[in-house]
Amino acid sequence: MFGTLASGDIEPARLRRDLRITCNLGFSCGGFEDIGMRLEGENLVPRGAEENREVVAETAPFQVERPLFQQTQKLVVGYALTSKKKKSFLQPKLEFMARRKGICFVPIDLNRPLSEQGPFDVVLHKLLGKEWQDVIEDYQQKHPEVTVLDPPSAIKRIYNRQSMLQGMADLNLSDCSGSIYVPKQLVVLKDSASSADRVVEAGLKFPLVAKPLWIDGTAKSHQLFLAYDKHSLAELEPPLVLQEFVNHGGVMFKVFVVGDIIKVVRRFSLPNVSSNCEKAKANGVFKFPRVSSAAASADNADLEPSVAELPPKPFLEALVKELRTLLGLRLFNIDMIREHGSKNVFSVIDINYFPGYGKMPDYEPVIVDFFHNLAQAKHKKRHYK
Repeated sequence: MFGTLASGDIEPARLRRDLRITCNLGFSCGGFEDIGMRLEGENLVPRGAEENREVVAETAPFQVERPLFQQTQKLVVGYALTSKKKKSFLQPKLEFMARRKGICFVPIDLNRPLSEQGPFDVVLHKLLGKEWQDVIEDYQQKHPEVTVLDPPSAIKRIYNRQSMLQGMADLNLSDCSGSIYVPKQLVVLKDSASSADRVVEAGLKFPLVAKPLWIDGTAKSHQLFLAYDKHSLAELEPPLVLQEFVNHGGVMFKVFVVGDIIKVVRRFSLPNVSSNCEKAKANGVFKFPRVSSAAASADNADLEPSVAELPPKPFLEALVKELRTLLGLRLFNIDMIREHGSKNVFSVIDINYFPGYGKMPDYEPVIVDFFHNLAQAKHKKRHYK
């Protein structure tokens, strides 16, 4: 389709049309800007090379290297995201880096049947609701060749804090340089005041972290409280999960997982309970600070080495490998804490699907590498069929 072109032998309008890069079925992935060129009159001029215009003379042939165009058609990613998630995730830098690797992000029209759109190589989504779940599951069944990130059935488990951490005790981490636990917890579906007896029966010790049972995408579903005694339970709104608080030196580790890629950041968390007892008693319940925001970063803070030291890499790799199998997810993050005074005894306290990757430093190359690896895997699969 593309060969050696003399700019004097072709009209500018046709040149613009013929050199417009498009992905499968008409999704525009970029034009002259993507190949570092711009059209000036009837000449193609390298962008930023005004001083060297003689390089592209009117009679000089313009050669388009085929590998560059081939790269732009490697992977089409259809996405269905909330406006908030789209804004935080699909940053201009990410889309620019993706295009250079041949990855094209295409919005999915929620007002049209998904089966009429595409074709897509990957469907990336984070929408709630039974209707959307049915749409994705039906699409996945009819198009097994498309990678869905991630399966709705797997995501559903993460949205319930009762099922979220089930199976953690069975992970095979015996040969790793660390150990993992889940704090004791109790689900309260109604009447928080009468749950005090159940807390005692279950062997939970105060203080307790209170979390909403369901993660529904709202800010409220991520609000955490510390209940210091049984009287404060009456102030909490069910349904919720009560989880034993573990002293961890006021630092939490957010382990971002993008396929096989792992990135860890530190976040400030609630200090050890001993320093907050009086405040918790006075207020009944103590509201946790938000630890997910970049403003809560503890990566550059002056911390005790025993608190700030990241979990061992082999341990994290083994843990993530086991969790990917257990959860059936490729895009998630783990909230971990190190038990205060221990070397490498950790607790997993939360798992989030498709977290705020935009809060992870230099997230763009990580995401691009992940999709680039998907593209290569798909290419190999097609090649060896």
